[in-house]
Amino acid sequence: MTFPPPDPGVLEKEPRTSVNGNPLPPSRFKEPHVKRTAIILATLSLTLAGCSATNQDPAPTNDAADTTATNGTAATQDQFLASHGLADLDASQIIDHLDALPVAERPTDLIASVRTDELVLSDDNQELVLDLPENQTYVSIAPYLTQTHDCFYHSLTTCLGELGNEPVHVTITDEASGEVLVDEQATTFDNGFVGFWLPSETTGTIEITHQDRTGTTAFSTSDDGATCVTDLRMT
Repeated sequence: MTFPPPDPGVLEKEPRTSVNGNPLPPSRFKEPHVKRTAIILATLSLTLAGCSATNQDPAPTNDAADTTATNGTAATQDQFLASHGLADLDASQIIDHLDALPVAERPTDLIASVRTDELVLSDDNQELVLDLPENQTYVSIAPYLTQTHDCFYHSLTTCLGELGNEPVHVTITDEASGEVLVDEQATTFDNGFVGFWLPSETTGTIEITHQDRTGTTAFSTSDDGATCVTDLRMT
């Protein structure tokens, strides 16, 4: 059986308007160096949003600074953060805090998805978007021996790697300049990941050594880069 193609008019989105009816500017015109926060009322299921094989999980498109939903039920940014025990923390502090939490203490009612330039926080009712520090991207790596999972955007409250609380040596090198960005001993978090703040728009290699095993993989902090690296197998 064949079906007629959908009416193109049905697929068109209505123009976005503010509360007073005036058109909002297109979302593509993003002012540089301006802290952008947005809370969007939505019905969201708590799935492994960050632990996916592709980058098809769409980033939020609402650039409005207003944090009140059209029906007046959304909490403010401060209220949202406070409700999840994150009061007075900025994006980088939230990332560092959540990634380092013991797995048993991770919140079960919050998804925290790390993008290359923003942190997306969501629960069953709302979504909050916080910009990352300028020119920095957070990359979290889960080295493994036998078991891993597909991941693209790191999910701070759901992703789980194989080697939790293990000593590792990490070397991260900028491919273009040859500069060593990271060269240090570290311990993986309880979730099996180890995370680093790296310069944006950078590509290079990550090398991790654990006991007598070593693995290497590529990374990118460009707009289409992954913030969750789970393909570094140590042999």
